[in-house]
Amino acid sequence: MKKALKKALPRPAFDFLKGIYYRAKTLQYKAMGRPKFIGETTKAYSRRKAEGFFDKYCRGRGLDIGWGGDPIMPTSEGWDFEDGDAQYLNGLENEAYDYVYASHTLEHMVDAEVALKNWWRVTKPGGYLLIYLPHRELYEKKKTLPSNFNSDHKHFFLPDRDDPPDTLGLEPLIRRAIPDAEIVYVKECSAGHTITDPNIQSDGEFSIEAVIHRPNR
Repeated sequence: MKKALKKALPRPAFDFLKGIYYRAKTLQYKAMGRPKFIGETTKAYSRRKAEGFFDKYCRGRGLDIGWGGDPIMPTSEGWDFEDGDAQYLNGLENEAYDYVYASHTLEHMVDAEVALKNWWRVTKPGGYLLIYLPHRELYEKKKTLPSNFNSDHKHFFLPDRDDPPDTLGLEPLIRRAIPDAEIVYVKECSAGHTITDPNIQSDGEFSIEAVIHRPNR
């Protein structure tokens, strides 16, 4: 519906209606909270549990950026558009969280490097920054913007290399943005992925996952 509306309306009209929609949703979520939603985080749960992901990386106080009603842990604190711009996390204290998780959010940031710096800013020394985002070859299935499946995507991603003009390599981006980071891993996650047709949205996992450790001083 959103995609059809965008095609039918002039860009200023679409942007105006989009602004009204998000303002209304902000009021709704602030008043009533977010409804539960089964999203990419839930889809990855079984694999992560088998890998010991939660025991290794999700202990203590956690922040879930762009959580959308699909939390990484029941106790994690959610941050979404009703809380402010995820690129900056204004109002959150430095080094406040033992782990910071962002699922399918970095690709929506205007400046992905600035976003990573601020997500790192609120991660405690000794803690973890956990990134999960769509893999270009598994989800977008094309090389240049716009995305066929999400018109708000600002970037495509590959695990290990930049591919201008529209694709960022997640590992090179991490090394540029937060050079003191210890990268535990950056890997492709494709459990249950079967749909390769570029005109059909993928099933299963179609993502890149990164675990980044912030060293103790």
